[in-house]
Amino acid sequence: MSTNKENAIWKEAIEAETSTFKENKGRRKAPFFKVLQGMPIAVDAFRYGKIPRVTAYFLTHAHSDHYTNLSSKWSNGPIYCSQETANLIIHMLNVDPKWVKPLPNDVPTTIPDTGGVQVTVIEANHCPGSSLFLFEGLQTTNAGDSSFISPFVGSSRAFRYLHCGDFRASPRHILHPCVKGKNLHHVYLDTTYLDPKYTFPPQPQVISACAELAQRLSTLYPQSKGSDDGAQASTVSYTAVASKSRGKVLIVIGTYSVGKERVVSAVAKRLGAKVYCDGRKAGILRCQSDPELIAMLTDNPREACVHVVPLSWISAERLKGYVDAWKDTFTTVVGLRPTGWTFSPPGGAGLVTDISSILAKTQSRQFTWQDLKQMKGSDVNLKLYAVPYSEHSSFFELTCFALSIEWEKMIATVNIGSEASRAKMNQWFERWKKERAKRKEPLVQYRDIDYW
Repeated sequence: MSTNKENAIWKEAIEAETSTFKENKGRRKAPFFKVLQGMPIAVDAFRYGKIPRVTAYFLTHAHSDHYTNLSSKWSNGPIYCSQETANLIIHMLNVDPKWVKPLPNDVPTTIPDTGGVQVTVIEANHCPGSSLFLFEGLQTTNAGDSSFISPFVGSSRAFRYLHCGDFRASPRHILHPCVKGKNLHHVYLDTTYLDPKYTFPPQPQVISACAELAQRLSTLYPQSKGSDDGAQASTVSYTAVASKSRGKVLIVIGTYSVGKERVVSAVAKRLGAKVYCDGRKAGILRCQSDPELIAMLTDNPREACVHVVPLSWISAERLKGYVDAWKDTFTTVVGLRPTGWTFSPPGGAGLVTDISSILAKTQSRQFTWQDLKQMKGSDVNLKLYAVPYSEHSSFFELTCFALSIEWEKMIATVNIGSEASRAKMNQWFERWKKERAKRKEPLVQYRDIDYW
């Protein structure tokens, strides 16, 4: 596709996204990147209603910006997703189960009424139930609202598309047997953090740091005599400390309706603690496939040393009321606010643009509990911590991912609203492609199977 034609397609797509949809019989037009080229398949496109010639609707995960307009009234076609996501949309949105078609992970499955397209569901490392979709098949129809007509419809050429939805890229993705060594014609990429300044630390290191910090604070502040620096106290059994009726530390963790649960699970497991949340959140957790976390739930807030609240509650103003509400049981409240937007890049981050330097500099960093810093508003009874934890890929991880797979075209799915933003991302796509071509070994060596 020529640059001019591609610009025209993007202009059409943005106009469709911002239109009042009065000229289309009350239905907003679906932009080209929501419908797979040459296939009757739409991904995360529920806000567009019944899309022309689309016979299969896919949902990457149960976040509202991806299932917009999906409700109990849905009747426009089958919804394909992971089993966990199926559980969640039936529970949260009352979607009629007859439309929901859960798919197994890691098994190629032929989708009915798509001309033989096969899909493999791959765990996305985002929120519970989130998925990458690897589509393989022929182009059989020009579905959707775009004016772009694919020249390959009706040909014998097979295509392979990887749709990333939202994801936290890891070596597991590029080593997946359905991805490794396969040429990907289109990669629909989660570009939330496609900027060199977003180099936040690896997810497993941050989760471990939260668990370690929680244990150290839980043994340092209660009546655990015999330790003056917290180091020795970190080995004290939390169960023994928490058995005291007073002087306990309460760990309050902010989450999304769906998302950030890994921090909760890790902290509770390290402390051997019960977990309390309101009934709505408990119902959502029970839709997920984490039996250990589910087993730790309690409806008694005073017996739980870990409480789960909405992420927006983790602030000095909001949590001071929490301190007062539970002061007869807990003397100290520790709030953890896990979000990538709390990340403060180190000096010079974003200025280094050489890919080799970016890889070397980032892989040399480690993140521990000592790197978690208290937020403004903390005091002796309330300690707030900004946790640089994201369930989206960092710029570094996107770079590792792009260098380690075989691909022909990247299609950004986030930050696409302006031509300047798209041009900036396209520059990185081109640089990744050139860097990959000159590397003897494209696979970026990783520190752990779960992170580079």
